[in-house]
Amino acid sequence: MSSDSAIMLRRNFKHTVRNPVTVFNAIFMPIIMMLMFVYVFGAAFDVGGGDYIDYATPGMLMLAIVYGLSATAVSVSSDMTKGIINRFKVMDVSRGAVLTGHVVSTVVRTAGAAAAIIGVAFLFGFSPSGSFLDWLAVVGLLLLVILAVSWLTVAFGLAAKTVESAGFFAVPLIMLPFFSSAIVPADKMGPGIREFATYQPFTPIIESIRGFLAGAPDTGQTLAAIAWSLGIAVVGYVWARSKFDKRA
Repeated sequence: MSSDSAIMLRRNFKHTVRNPVTVFNAIFMPIIMMLMFVYVFGAAFDVGGGDYIDYATPGMLMLAIVYGLSATAVSVSSDMTKGIINRFKVMDVSRGAVLTGHVVSTVVRTAGAAAAIIGVAFLFGFSPSGSFLDWLAVVGLLLLVILAVSWLTVAFGLAAKTVESAGFFAVPLIMLPFFSSAIVPADKMGPGIREFATYQPFTPIIESIRGFLAGAPDTGQTLAAIAWSLGIAVVGYVWARSKFDKRA
């Protein structure tokens, strides 16, 4: 990472620490969602046997990934609309460092949220059967997914016309895990939603993570998860750079 990118990363971390809402949405809200689904609704869900916490943890990881994205979109939009980019030009700061700083800070913040979810899951009785290599695969896939949605969210922030509207751009991404196999199996859903849940991007990602944690990886789901993640990353990166070049 360049020195300019490191400066932007430190700047974004300071903004995050000073905004308790961002910290709550990114870390504590997914934990609250886990408490609600596991202890309030868990007994009502039929997931084909086994403890619901084992089924739900991969889905809660996906919720942890998406819940802090609105803050990134708002932060990027704020930079673009409040003149800070012009100040960076005067300071001869690398243009790419601005985007890289937002992406890396989002990756680090979201990875911390995912780690918190895993820690809480173990406290609730989570008992994965995956090997060390399976866990490495989980970490690698999670980082790829986080990087992909981070670039897409940065693009959302750049595409937004106002800071107030920037957060709404990420709402469809935040809602997507609820229409996947995160909480209940897709085949338990009604017609229409079942098909959408089966073929949308987050379901193969969740199912791949679920397979690795159970010690029974699904090659097809994993390949689909990697393909979706790479596709989202490429679209987000190209879109973000195109918007940034036009506006900065």
